[in-house]
Amino acid sequence: NPDVERLVADRDWRSLALRDRIGAVYDFVRNEVAFGYNVADDLPASRVLADGYGQCNTKGTLLMALLRAVGVPCRLHGFTIDKALQKGAITGVAYALAPQRIIHSWVEVWFEGRWVCLEGFILDADYLRSLQRRFPQTRRFCGFGAATPNLSAPAVEWRGEDTFIQKEGIVDDFGTFDDPDAFYAAHGGNLRGPKRWLFVHLIRHWMNDNVAGIRGGLR
Repeated sequence: NPDVERLVADRDWRSLALRDRIGAVYDFVRNEVAFGYNVADDLPASRVLADGYGQCNTKGTLLMALLRAVGVPCRLHGFTIDKALQKGAITGVAYALAPQRIIHSWVEVWFEGRWVCLEGFILDADYLRSLQRRFPQTRRFCGFGAATPNLSAPAVEWRGEDTFIQKEGIVDDFGTFDDPDAFYAAHGGNLRGPKRWLFVHLIRHWMNDNVAGIRGGLR
């Protein structure tokens, strides 16, 4: 996609050493693409980039596209997570309509002879800091889009090792896939029928307003 290629060229990511290249792309997706809820899980990377926000699955698709654009081998690892992880970020009717097991994924990159798991990009730093202020001195935590053994110091920064922010909420492990299309072809999305219509046209806007309020310390 021209927009993806333009971003890569403008940031000059291809000129960086491998470790820094991964980190630069990771930091962009983590912090310059805010945590939020798109119309669907299986959007192309260019749509996620245009939206400027996303969740685990959509931000993961963008991360993979950017990594491959700069020559970093990567794959998708699919799961489900318990919806309790989303309580607080999703409230009221939206939470009631959400499936108990929500389709989830993270990205794995080939780095220094092994697959390194990247999941810590889901929550942007501003949103995460707001949670930390709201729940100070908290270690094990589940809710508001996070499931971590240590909310006060989660492993979300790229240091050449695994990063996680929702791992503690995993229920099912679907294994690895070469690309997001293969994963969604096998396991579909989270909502269908009338629930999907309500999500697309009404509920996700409430959810995104709630997330923005949490990020701004208003809720």
